[in-house]
Amino acid sequence: MDENFEEPNKLPELKLDSKQAQGFLSFFKTLPNDARAIRFFDRRDYYTTHGENATFIAKSYYHTTTALRQLGNGSDAISSVSVSKNMFEKVARDLLLERTDHTLELYEGSGSNWRLVRSGTPGNLGSFEDILFANNEMQDVPVIVAVTAYFRENGCTVGLSYVDITKRVLGLAEFPDDSHFTNLESTLVALGCKECLLPVEIAKSSEYRSLNESLSRCGVMITERKKSEFKGRDLVQDLGRLVKGPSEPVRDLLAAFEYALGALGCIISYADLLSDESNYGNFTIRRYNLDSYMRLDSAAMRALNVMESKTDANKNFSLFGLLNRTCTAGMGKRLLHMWLKQPLLDVNEINSRLDIVQAFIEDTALRQDLRQHLKRISDIERLLRALEKKRAGLVHVVKLYQSSIRLPFIKTALEQHNGSFASLIKERFLDPLDNWTDDNHLNKFIGLVETSIDLDQLENGEYLISSGYDSQLSALKGEQESLEHQIHDLHRKAANDLDLALDKALKLEKGTQYGHVFRITKKEEPKVRKKLNTQFIVLETRKDGVKFTNTKLKKLGDQYQKVVEEYKSCQKELVARVVQTAASFSEVFEGLAGLLSELDVLLSFADLAASCPTPYTRPIITPSDVGDIILEGCRHPCVEAQDWVNFIPNDCKLVGVNILMAQIGSFVPCENASISVRDCIFARVGAGDCQLRGVSTFMQEMLETASILKGATGRSLIIIDELGRGTSTYDGFGLAWAICEHIVEVIEAPTLFATHFHELTALAQEINSDEQSAKKLKGLANFHVSAHIDSSSRKLTMLYKVEQGACDQSFGIHVAEFANFPESVIALARAKASELEDFTPVATTPHDAEEMASKRKRDLDSDDVNRGTKRAHQFLKDFSELPLDKMDLKQALESVGKLKEDLEKDAVNCSWLQQFLQ
Repeated sequence: MDENFEEPNKLPELKLDSKQAQGFLSFFKTLPNDARAIRFFDRRDYYTTHGENATFIAKSYYHTTTALRQLGNGSDAISSVSVSKNMFEKVARDLLLERTDHTLELYEGSGSNWRLVRSGTPGNLGSFEDILFANNEMQDVPVIVAVTAYFRENGCTVGLSYVDITKRVLGLAEFPDDSHFTNLESTLVALGCKECLLPVEIAKSSEYRSLNESLSRCGVMITERKKSEFKGRDLVQDLGRLVKGPSEPVRDLLAAFEYALGALGCIISYADLLSDESNYGNFTIRRYNLDSYMRLDSAAMRALNVMESKTDANKNFSLFGLLNRTCTAGMGKRLLHMWLKQPLLDVNEINSRLDIVQAFIEDTALRQDLRQHLKRISDIERLLRALEKKRAGLVHVVKLYQSSIRLPFIKTALEQHNGSFASLIKERFLDPLDNWTDDNHLNKFIGLVETSIDLDQLENGEYLISSGYDSQLSALKGEQESLEHQIHDLHRKAANDLDLALDKALKLEKGTQYGHVFRITKKEEPKVRKKLNTQFIVLETRKDGVKFTNTKLKKLGDQYQKVVEEYKSCQKELVARVVQTAASFSEVFEGLAGLLSELDVLLSFADLAASCPTPYTRPIITPSDVGDIILEGCRHPCVEAQDWVNFIPNDCKLVGVNILMAQIGSFVPCENASISVRDCIFARVGAGDCQLRGVSTFMQEMLETASILKGATGRSLIIIDELGRGTSTYDGFGLAWAICEHIVEVIEAPTLFATHFHELTALAQEINSDEQSAKKLKGLANFHVSAHIDSSSRKLTMLYKVEQGACDQSFGIHVAEFANFPESVIALARAKASELEDFTPVATTPHDAEEMASKRKRDLDSDDVNRGTKRAHQFLKDFSELPLDKMDLKQALESVGKLKEDLEKDAVNCSWLQQFLQ
């Protein structure tokens, strides 16, 4: 049982009489059938869900069907399950923030009268935000994307639009793409897309399978919409209402697009942006350029452990968890999320971030001061959204005020820094702060709050307009206090008349039923019974005493209650006015939110780099066409952060996670680092849960590799681990060889290619029997992770040190011994390995090469090698062009089998090819 969810025997009890049950059942049957919608019904003290939804909740969250109850009788009965309010919040968070296969609806009402009051999807959290983030920070911003694709023979043109409802941003993009939707996938990753709108017609097309697979890999919910919603009509008019600023720039932007306009129209309609007047004049619109950031697909994000996972043993298992030392409430975390998905390509901007990080590392006092002040900064973006949506109260205004009054302290701390990057800090932070905090901006807001809100009452948890802010409110407050004095005077007079001790014997109380009343205990009542009956009116006699009043007290109490209601009404009107005025400062707070978030993330980078036991270093950043990727004394940031790890640093030419860190502006865990900017990281490491999506391990491996072959350029970084494990040894080796050679000779991208095929190391010096025709692939070198075997005990010690050259032996049997395999199994394994072993390490001299050739009985001439190499490249080209994403497993295997069959025929007269097909 998941500890986060309730035991079935503790569920609230669904109590409906037969009439209520019948009324609800009649309403429930009228609801449209929507397999994705999970519908909850608010029963005031708890919630219920019914039908198939009830079964889903019982199985998914209670992990048992014993939680189900039947509502109704006979054929009309439906399954039901009840959940507490706490449980509902947990389910809502899981459905909308973790999963991407359901929408959520909440209904209120009774009997047969129910209405939808809240609805949300993973892309549009909508009215559930206050429930989802009541006790949790909003760490990521969900984005909805609409996509149209115009297909041609060898690819397509994608038209895309997106909306970030939280930040009120609309975006447009158009770009060519291949049959694997490589560019679309990296765009979805960069935007943090949670939901994608597609024309329903695409779902019927032959290309849909490939598109659906790309969206599935990114964990995106697919929502099909009618083709009629993808229209570009009236966009200028609609955007004229939504977008701030003049309309001419908007017209010019739209004129630059052909295919994305329909997607934009669908987004505006689906998100219902025009129905909310608070959106008017508050949106910005921009072009999204794929070439602005490093491209990362879903496979790379998983392989590099960029984002947190539910299976992480601790927060340092992911790059986000490691880097996240942000202090602000949510804003810094969301920006860090975005930066990790959008690493920079601009060398100057990367170095600007690194300059500021370096300044914070070198100034410990500044770093500590800023952290203390940023901890008191609320989530300005969400507070601002509540103001603009008119869902805010004084508490939101006060939180903005409390954040605002921290800014002078942040300014002072920054001003005191006099390091080598002081001018950059002034330009990047101090100058904007000076602008936003002057008397025409933030100081004006601070003055409004201090004048209008009774800040002294905050200690009592009360958020009230100060009585001195408005003359009417002040008059009502005075009248209320006057009536209170008169009532207390009457209390004293009654105590004297009844000869009872004030407060101790004669109490003055105020309740909802009678208003102001006197109360005495039943013990005291006989002493004053005569006067009670002649001078007062007895209202109630109970065990706890006698309540009574008189005409004067009743009159004063009624007057007091009337004034209190008028005071509350006046307070309400003034609160609305103050909130509305506070919302007029939205531009100021938007600017401050962006500035403080950036400060927070860069400070987080510095804090990590400065506090790590083994220091980080500032990388030297060069353009993609200049320099190399050289990391000396390199460590993996997440691995070395684990308590049980003593990391062995290595010198290497490329490591993906450190390059990503550098391109978001972070120092890296190395002794020295020089990094040539990469436009993309491709990674094929493991097959994940592909089988759950009906894709075999090998098919997934081939799909990911095909994406690399099609999408990588000489400016990319490629990481491939254990290619070819999902098929036969010789097929796997042949594919690994051809792919490796293709990357080296055609793509020419920096590549880390880890393999279990010892024979593949021959690529570093591919040699024929004729020395004069020897062919060596340029730019390819062998490395291995060293290990030591004691000659006497045969005990294996893994040294975790990367060293040059190919590995001279396999350690599989030694690892099996570590795992305590039976001795008989180990002995048999050694015997079989000895029988099958026919490989020696790659020769490094012509003499060694001849010996190897002799041992393997291969006599290859240069024409044979050239002919075979050319045919191998053709095989790889044909394979990469197979539309595997549109095939089922049987079709894919048949197509690959046909390619292999043709290759085998051509290999009959080519000894070089035969060595891979034996």
